[in-house]
Amino acid sequence: MATRWSASWPMSVKRDFTAAKDKALKIGALKCEIVDLRREFVEDLCFPAVACNASYENVYLLGTSLARPVIARAQIGVAEKEGCFAVSHGCTGKGNDQVRFELAFYALKPDIQVIAPWRDPVFYQRFAGRNDLLDYASKMGIPVTSSKSKPYSMDENMAHCSYEAGMLEDPDTTAPDDMWKLTADPRNAPDEPEDFTLLFEKGIPKKLEYTEKGQKKSVTDSVELFLKSNDIARRHGVGRTDIVENRFIGLKSRGCYETPGLTMLRAAHIDLEGLVLDREVRGLRDQFVTVNYSKILYNGLYFSPERKYLETCLHASQTHVNGQVRCRAFKGCFSVLGRSSDMQKIMYDMSESSMDEIGDFKPEETTGFINVTAIRLKKYGKIREMVE
Repeated sequence: MATRWSASWPMSVKRDFTAAKDKALKIGALKCEIVDLRREFVEDLCFPAVACNASYENVYLLGTSLARPVIARAQIGVAEKEGCFAVSHGCTGKGNDQVRFELAFYALKPDIQVIAPWRDPVFYQRFAGRNDLLDYASKMGIPVTSSKSKPYSMDENMAHCSYEAGMLEDPDTTAPDDMWKLTADPRNAPDEPEDFTLLFEKGIPKKLEYTEKGQKKSVTDSVELFLKSNDIARRHGVGRTDIVENRFIGLKSRGCYETPGLTMLRAAHIDLEGLVLDREVRGLRDQFVTVNYSKILYNGLYFSPERKYLETCLHASQTHVNGQVRCRAFKGCFSVLGRSSDMQKIMYDMSESSMDEIGDFKPEETTGFINVTAIRLKKYGKIREMVE
């Protein structure tokens, strides 16, 4: 079968893909096409995830999950252009990515055929795991970045780098210091904090103001803003996570993640919402949209009607999430120094909230509020007295 090989590019820096192209042709591809997906990745996936405060099981910021839809869409685009009847992936038969890619493939092109080698008994009986593949690559002279001393399954893109397999499969084994490749060790990060300001419009990061060599600078382009967030966070060791998660297929997996810029953007967005977002809207978004949108991303259902529906709800919740957040990165930690917004004149009244003045708020009116709220609790208290 004639093989065409494509490489997507939601990477953090511009790279020379000559080696990747040479490798593809060496292992049998007839043609290699490189596609730059950075802007699509940031604007279509990462920024909506920030607006949603997306996270899986409260800790994983979905760095791998976010990349799969844009990669799959580009892969199908190349397949259609080249007249291919099938696409392929190298995902293990035990992981989430096989599901994410294939559901995307079928949603985008229902008649496509998918070749998944690691679900073929002939393949996985010969190559039971990564060590067998490393032996084969060495024998055939195929260059790979993994080694038997560092046999991690790694996925790096513009938002993060993930690490699985090898010694990490023991959940009680500490990840070695030399494994992490994106972020500085917080213990060795600069001894001076770095302050910067993030500005949001309708929940989306629109501007980053920072100081470089004593000069005040700013970026507004979406890709450059994301890259600068990464740059600051990486330098100060922000965004490392070590977790055990529940895979979609039912297995538990230990994974280590570096998600530098996205960690800070999400945290700043959450903080701004506290100032400007209505309590009930925020509660509904957190309980319904955030949880389900995150699960949809994790499970590979991006190209689904439910994702489109939830994204409509998400946009509605972010209409008034405008303002700026003053931030600090320092030795592995992100912190907020302050926040402001034109909306705070309506949503946040300092005189009403103040402990030092009465303002327009009448404390005696709280008595009625408490009495009404207590009606059902008093009844419940009487029931408990009867039962006990």
